[in-house]
Amino acid sequence: MTLQQRILSIFKRRRKRSGASCHSGGAGPIGGEGLRKLAIVGNPNVGKSVVFNQLTGRYVTISNYPGTTVDVSRGKAVLDGCPFEVVDTPGMYAMHSITEEERVARKILLDEKPDVILHVVDARNLPRMLPLTLQLIEAGLPVVLELNMMDEAEAAGIDIDTGRLSQRLGIPVVATVAVSGRGLDVLRRTLARAAAIPEKSPLRYDKGLEEALAGLSGLLRTGYGLTNRAIGLLLLQGDTQIENQVKKQEDARWDEIKAATAGARTDYNQPLSYIIALRQQEEVKGILTEVTTKTERGRRRFADWLSQAMMNPYSGSLIFAAIIYVGLYWFVGVFGAGTMVDFIESTVFGQWINPWVTSVAESIIPWQVVRDLFVGEYGVITLGLTYAFAIILPIVGTFFIVFSIIEDSGYLPRLAMLIDRVFKLIGLNGRAVIPIVLGFGCDTMATIVTRTQETRRERLLTTLLLALAIPCSAQLGVIFGILSGSAAALLIWMGTLIFVFLLIGYLASRLIPGQRASFYMEVPPLRLPKLSNVITKTYTRLEWYFTEVLPFFLLASVFLWLGKLTGLFDIVIGWLTPVVEFIGIPGDAAVAFLYGFFRRDFGAAGLYDLNNAGILVGIPLVVAAVTITLFVPCIAQFLVMAKERGWKTAISIALFILPFAFLVGYILNLILTSTGVTL
Repeated sequence: MTLQQRILSIFKRRRKRSGASCHSGGAGPIGGEGLRKLAIVGNPNVGKSVVFNQLTGRYVTISNYPGTTVDVSRGKAVLDGCPFEVVDTPGMYAMHSITEEERVARKILLDEKPDVILHVVDARNLPRMLPLTLQLIEAGLPVVLELNMMDEAEAAGIDIDTGRLSQRLGIPVVATVAVSGRGLDVLRRTLARAAAIPEKSPLRYDKGLEEALAGLSGLLRTGYGLTNRAIGLLLLQGDTQIENQVKKQEDARWDEIKAATAGARTDYNQPLSYIIALRQQEEVKGILTEVTTKTERGRRRFADWLSQAMMNPYSGSLIFAAIIYVGLYWFVGVFGAGTMVDFIESTVFGQWINPWVTSVAESIIPWQVVRDLFVGEYGVITLGLTYAFAIILPIVGTFFIVFSIIEDSGYLPRLAMLIDRVFKLIGLNGRAVIPIVLGFGCDTMATIVTRTQETRRERLLTTLLLALAIPCSAQLGVIFGILSGSAAALLIWMGTLIFVFLLIGYLASRLIPGQRASFYMEVPPLRLPKLSNVITKTYTRLEWYFTEVLPFFLLASVFLWLGKLTGLFDIVIGWLTPVVEFIGIPGDAAVAFLYGFFRRDFGAAGLYDLNNAGILVGIPLVVAAVTITLFVPCIAQFLVMAKERGWKTAISIALFILPFAFLVGYILNLILTSTGVTL
């Protein structure tokens, strides 16, 4: 026997003694032969993504789940010597799915049949989270329970007997603090060895429900990916997706199954989904009585006081205003759009790069027309790259830093709770705060994130408001930069946008049919942002900027060059000039609005140039800033709107916004000039 064979033999014996096996027939899109599949499930805001990143590192792909618009992250991991494909599923609260994200998460469990299910929960909130654990066990899935954020539970004085909890549930239980890596080595070893399906569910319902479940289980065939008992529970709760699947597979017996389900429901005065959830909560309460104790050390910390203050209508509004002032106004607006842009645009590009590139182009390109493509008034380098790197990049970069800090601290869910009351006035709820706040980074990205909202009505409302009244970070920073010299101008701009946001939101919520969704959100602990996390998130978003946004600037420069060359540019400017002059803006600003057709921030950068030249100041500057902020969505956002909401909806939104933006600009100019406001 060779040395390599002896080493392999020793390794196999060790694996055999440990009870682990690295072989599985399953293989996913990333995987291939020999990879076991691990699916991470759990509520939103419990640290699933942190766990996913800790397990997989940078070996990650993100793509839409087939047939949906929901993003699913997949990666590779080696856990205690075993190679895994790891799938980070969208957030889910229960097996009985409501949102598209929950349906996708459950579909992954049903269709891809993972070898191990890692259920990540917030250790502080076990009463709300363990019902899903019971449902996963009831479904006959190989579950490992991860009690994440144990440091927060300990700080709150909650002691959890993980060994006893494991016995009561019949599954492995591991305590971790994912952000610091505590307990992750134990988790990796546990996941590598976990493949056993719980022998039986620890939960029993009343006699009537048990009889109904037994009857349904007898009528159902196997092959659903869940136990017949779990399928029966979902049928009793009226889960339409499961009903359609059962109807398709049990065509001959569907009428009998449907009759049995209807008969069981008639025996109860309340919805079975409520009765089942109540029984699960009751079981969880009994389990937690045995496995948890509250100690005296759980005192209220400063973080707890601050968390409550952030969600209080009065103190929360002041904190939000302070974050806007320090983060967006000072850091993004003054430092990013002011100091950094001035240096990069005026010195780096204005004195070094553009003069050198222009001289090189003049020496090697004899044809003026071709030379203009690169270094002319609309040249790819002197306009496209200058705008992208000198004006937009510093603003986008500083915003991404601020947003990463806010995101990593746990402030966003608290902001959602704070704004929920206001958003209800316009037919939305606090969940919409996530895409709305993301819109201040990039409206295109935020439009994609509207998928997380429960109803079509909410997704349509949020998409409209993002396209109309939410400036992206680059546009926001440029406008902050040109209006920061006058507090009155900045307040008028902000006040007008807020008024339009609320007015259009209120009117649209009355006109768009559909059901209002309920609002429920887990609030993670407040933490000091980790520098490594902030750097990683900022880097990832800047990488997205260079790959997704930069090409639009270069393409826009080419279109503008072609437009100038063919005369089409002058024709469009001729159309726009009387329109912008009608609302009180100098005709030279028509060029900036033409830029805005390609990208909103491109148009804002055009206003920046006019302001620096002294052409656009005072009331016309404020009117122009408001109008171009409300202006039609950029090409990228429009295409994403068409993909997410359909071409008809995207075109309708654009056709509404275009005249509405100029109407608001006209009314604002009329009010400011008639009242004699000095800016």
